[in-house]
Amino acid sequence: MSSTASLDTPTATASHLTQRRPGVGAVYGVELGKLVRQTKVRVIGLVMVAAPWVFILLVLHQDRLPLETLYGRYLKTTGFATPMVVLVVAAQWLLPLIASFISGDMFSSDDNHGTYKTILTRSVARGSVFWGKVLAALSATIVVVLAIGASALLAGLVCVGGQDFISVGGTLVSPGAAFADVAVSWLSVLPGVIGFAALALCVSILTRNSVLGVVVPVVVGLVCQMYMFLNAWDTVRHLMLNWTMIAWRGLLDDPSYTAPLVRGLGVAAVYTVVFLALGYLVFRSRDVKEG
Repeated sequence: MSSTASLDTPTATASHLTQRRPGVGAVYGVELGKLVRQTKVRVIGLVMVAAPWVFILLVLHQDRLPLETLYGRYLKTTGFATPMVVLVVAAQWLLPLIASFISGDMFSSDDNHGTYKTILTRSVARGSVFWGKVLAALSATIVVVLAIGASALLAGLVCVGGQDFISVGGTLVSPGAAFADVAVSWLSVLPGVIGFAALALCVSILTRNSVLGVVVPVVVGLVCQMYMFLNAWDTVRHLMLNWTMIAWRGLLDDPSYTAPLVRGLGVAAVYTVVFLALGYLVFRSRDVKEG
């Protein structure tokens, strides 16, 4: 009797409900489901996955090749060149845009709809909401990026074939090793993409504006890319997220070198930690009752 009665007290009931509040996993599942159901995410995913097929088919039906692009001269020689050319172009412009597009309104959309007042004051802890949203945004971004890489590889192999690959250093590489080179190259850009996604999440929290959450990281990426085109001061270039997404070239050179990639991973980690920490501190102290 005494144990039953103790559970009926307000304090025990509140404690019992608190222990059963949804955690990060529950928020992650809900937010990931919301992203998958968004029309804009589906459209950009389908367009980006279809783009490599359109690209290689257009290349095969014309005489000119994009010789100014790395691996462009090999597009009709080996199918492994297609994902590499797509990566060169995507790392410059598309990948920061994709990261910003998915993450830029992850927090501001709830601000605009006023749903935080219900979520945070009744059912879910603030930290769980933050990390659940962050993980959902990063997961969706990573899946889209890898889907583009897989689609580009498949398009090249189907339309051109699995011939020997030519590395950055001009060395012939067997199809098996070429597959590994393509996979490593695409995986190596993920830290930089995550850094841009973290920037978009941070801007979304700070400004409560979905447009700025998308536009600001894209503008930052464009400015950094223009700076890199100028071949300006190397110390500054090496501290940019864009630089981390071209560090894979050292792995495919002959002889290969890893210093740029290792440095790039550290730079991307710093950006990600700083932006997420700033976003978390602001989100944690925000008065959700105001809107």
